[in-house]
This record gives sequence, structure tokens and C-alpha cells, in this order.
Amino acid sequence: MGKHLIGNISEIDPLGARTVRHGDKEIALFRLSDGEVLAVENKCPHKGGKLSEGMVCGGNVHCPLHDWKIDLRSGQVQKPDDGCVGTFELEIDRSNGSIYLKA
Repeated sequence: MGKHLIGNISEIDPLGARTVRHGDKEIALFRLSDGEVLAVENKCPHKGGKLSEGMVCGGNVHCPLHDWKIDLRSGQVQKPDDGCVGTFELEIDRSNGSIYLKA
């Protein structure tokens, strides 16, 4: 497994998102209120809504199309809906804010 530089934490506002491409996948990076950065596939399993355009609440993002709530740590869709999105492991260099995708 290697790691790939994909951005800097300063490029993502708190409770905001940005997207990056890795291979054929579009990945949404979310910065939580505590500074944690999480990454999921940028596509809701319901109708393909761009999760990067959704609202972050706690450790979840709400899909902008139909308000499906998705846990950013596990990728699991919250009940009563059902499904899952891919998650990605990140490493953050706290000395300079670099974000690395571990793949």
C-alpha cells in the first residue's frame, strides 16, 4: 500500500468538502468541526447524488438529492434507508497539513 498526496487541510473549510480524483473514482473529502478529515466515494448509493454538495452534521453527510444520511466513518447509510458508500483511509501530516490517501 502506498500513499498519495491529494491536498492540504487548509483547502477545506470546517464543515466543508472538496473533491479529488484517484484513478476512476471521485472522492469527497470532508473536514469535521474538530478538524478530522474523512473521505468517501462522492456518490450516494440511492440516486448518485454528489455527497460533496451535502450538509455535514456531526460525523454524517446528508445527500443533497433526497436527504439520505451517511456515516462518514463507516460509509453506512443510516436507517430507515439502506446502503453503503466506499470509504478511504487518509493520513494527515500535522506539521504542514498535507493530506495523503492511503491506497
